Amino acid sequence: MIKKVEISDKSVFNQLANHPMQSWEWGEFRLNSGIEVIRLGRYKDDKLKETAQITIHPVPFTSYNIGYFPKGGITSTEMLEHLYQIGVNKNCIFIKLEPNTEKVQNLKMLIPSAHPLFTRYTFQLDLRESENEILAKMHPKTRYNLRLAEKKGVYVVEDNSTAAFNNYLRLTEETTRRQKFYAHTPAYHKLMWQILNPAKIARLFLAKYKHQGQEIILVAWILFLFNKVLYYPYGASSALFRNLMPSNLMMWEAIKFGKRKGALKFDMWGALGPNPNTSDPWYGFHKFKEGYGAKLTELAGSFDIIIKPSIYRMYNLAHGIRELYLKIIR
Repeated sequence: MIKKVEISDKSVFNQLANHPMQSWEWGEFRLNSGIEVIRLGRYKDDKLKETAQITIHPVPFTSYNIGYFPKGGITSTEMLEHLYQIGVNKNCIFIKLEPNTEKVQNLKMLIPSAHPLFTRYTFQLDLRESENEILAKMHPKTRYNLRLAEKKGVYVVEDNSTAAFNNYLRLTEETTRRQKFYAHTPAYHKLMWQILNPAKIARLFLAKYKHQGQEIILVAWILFLFNKVLYYPYGASSALFRNLMPSNLMMWEAIKFGKRKGALKFDMWGALGPNPNTSDPWYGFHKFKEGYGAKLTELAGSFDIIIKPSIYRMYNLAHGIRELYLKIIR
């Protein structure tokens, strides 16, 4: 039986969630940001066996909505049928699913999405290996850079204070301006932090360097730790002292943190494909992550449960025209 999950089942809900974006706390974060959240559970003998947390997003200037089910598992037929009915009841054009599982055959009721939100690939590092084994699998230049950062006096600390978080916001603004990419608003980050940090899901790390008696923050990362998996969703850096390779040391300290906390895997939150285009704006991030010897993993992909076929076709056409326009004016 599929029904809405009540807060009394929160702990079991989190145990079954296979990604932070399917955690109860992430749902609270989205609720507090004004997004409708629906938590569904498949029960057997009154025990929760499967979960799905979806968000409902209005399409501007229309009466329609879009449903989004990010980073869940491979859903049962019963759950898929219930999601379709939710889509009907909420006047959705479609519901997008992006499972947090490795590549599988196309799923019943679903078609591959023309407009994925998450990348199909990610780098994943096995944290069950020893530090020496992980070091041995790194690219020699990566290993050299993190040792250089250590030698030059860069150091990494976990700091979840308000002051540290404000520095993270400052560096995020600086980084997006310098590298000209999109980032969530400060309000988004603040609300996420206010809910996920007390739950011990989100943690903040700073790479620092002392210069002429002054402590300078060079890199700030937010990591997620959830159900024995470490994630690297957000990072920012200063333009100062980049030659000291602080980001290389930050990644190494993140790996060691994950191992100390009993994480089995480190998901680096996205990558390009197996033959990346060197002119792609994300190529530098891809090569940086690749240097740590992580496995390039292909995920299931992005799929849509189509509720309104004719409007769905028009939506995809309009979306394609918008994307083309944005590429032209960039």
